[in-house]
Amino acid sequence: MNVRFLAVFLAAMLGINAPAESALPPSAGGRELPSLAPMLEGVTPAVVNIATEGRVQLQNPLFADPFFRRFFNVPDQPIERKTQSLGSGVIVDADRGLVLTNNHVIANAVQITVTLRDGRHMDAEIVGSDPETDVAVIKIPPGNLTAVRRADSDQLRVGDFVVAIGNPFGLGQTVTSGIVSALSRSGLGIEGYEDFIQTDASINPGNSGGALVNLRGELVGINTAIFSQTGGNIGIGFAIPINLALHIMDQIVDKGQVTRGFVGVQVQDLSPELAEAFNIKDQAGAIVNSVFEGSPAEKAGLLPGDIIVAMNGRPVQSAGDVRNQIGLLPVGETIDFEVLREGKRRNLKAKIIAGKESPTGPTAINARLEGLSVGDLGSDHPYYGRVKGVLVQGVQRGSPPWQSGLRQGDIITSVNHNDVASLDEFLKAVDRKEEPLLLRIIRGSAAAFLVIR
Repeated sequence: MNVRFLAVFLAAMLGINAPAESALPPSAGGRELPSLAPMLEGVTPAVVNIATEGRVQLQNPLFADPFFRRFFNVPDQPIERKTQSLGSGVIVDADRGLVLTNNHVIANAVQITVTLRDGRHMDAEIVGSDPETDVAVIKIPPGNLTAVRRADSDQLRVGDFVVAIGNPFGLGQTVTSGIVSALSRSGLGIEGYEDFIQTDASINPGNSGGALVNLRGELVGINTAIFSQTGGNIGIGFAIPINLALHIMDQIVDKGQVTRGFVGVQVQDLSPELAEAFNIKDQAGAIVNSVFEGSPAEKAGLLPGDIIVAMNGRPVQSAGDVRNQIGLLPVGETIDFEVLREGKRRNLKAKIIAGKESPTGPTAINARLEGLSVGDLGSDHPYYGRVKGVLVQGVQRGSPPWQSGLRQGDIITSVNHNDVASLDEFLKAVDRKEEPLLLRIIRGSAAAFLVIR
C-alpha cells in the first residue's frame, strides 16, 4: 500500500484532517499520527482477565455398567477432576463492582480470580448466569475501578470499525481490530438463544467475555465465540450485543434469575413441500402450527396456518428466528407479527408475558435437595424435544445442591445412572434415597457429573 495513501486512509478513519502532502514518521504535517491508543487508555482498565478453578465429576463408561462394577469390585464413586480455565470480563458498574462475562468462562467454578489492568488480583463471586444466552455476572470488591461506557448496539451497522479486547490464550490483555461483518447472526448452534454480532477482529480462546468496543471506546458487545475448524481465529468471531447482555444482567442482578417471555404460539420451519401446499414462492418464514388457548397470540388473532414472515420489522427465516426473538425480548414488550394468511399480509400485535410456570419441586423427601426447584422442560425451552430431562428452575445459594455446583438452567438427565425424562421420574429417583446423588447434567453445550452428598 502506498505510504501517503495509508496515512490519509487512517486519518479519514479516525476523523483527522490530514494534509494532502502528509507523510509517515517522523511527522505528519505537524500532527501526531493516527492512533487508537488514546481511546484504549480509557477502555483497557475496564477489561479484566479471569482465571477459574473448578471441579467436575468424571465417570468411565465401563464403570456405569453395574455388572462390570460388581465383577471387578469397582466402587460406585465417580472420579473428581480439577479444572482450570482462562477468560475475560468487562467492568460495567464500578460502584457495585459488577463484571460481565460469559457463562462458559465461570461454569463449574469454585474459585474465581480477577486480574485488573494495573496488576491487582482479587477474588470474585458469582452473582448469577444464564446458560441459554451465555451471559454471566460476577462481582469484585468495588473501589478504584473503571467501568466502560456503553453504546446502543441496536445502532450498529455492517462495516462499522470495532476493537476486541481480551486475554487470548492467557497471554494477557490484547487488542485487535476489525469491522462488523454481519448482524443478528442466529441458527449457529452455539447457544440456546442467538443474536450475534459477527466481526473479523481477531478473537481467540481466552477472549471470551472480553469487550468489543467502537472507535469512541463504547462497549457494543461481549466477545463469545469463534467459528473455526482449527481452534484459532480465521476472521469469523461472534459477540453478544451489549443491549441483550445488559438486559440479561439486569434480570440476574434484580431478580436472581432470567424470566423468558411467552406468547403462546408454536411454529415449524416452512419446508419446500409446505411452501408449495400454501402456494408460497418464498420459503423464508415459519408456519404457525398451534396457538395456545387464552394466550397473547390467540388474543392478537394469530391462527394455525399463518406464515410469520417478520417480527418487529426483522425478517423471519425459520422457526428458530421466532423462538429467538420471543426469548430475547423482555416481558411486557409488544411484538408486531407480520404474517401471510391466504396470500394476504396482516400485522398483528401480541404482548409478551412471563413464561408459564412448570410444576416445581422437589416434593420428594430428600434432605440433600433442600433449596432445589425443578420442573419439566417447557415447549419454549431451546432443548425441548432434543434432550430428555428436568430443568433446574432455582437453586438456593449455599444449599447442598448449590455447593455441589448445580445451577439454575441446568438440565438433569440422570440420577445415579438412571435416566430421568420427566419430573415424576426425577422425584421417584430421589425419593428417600440415603446415598449420595450422582447427577448427570447438561449446561449450555457441555455435559458433566455432579455429586450431592
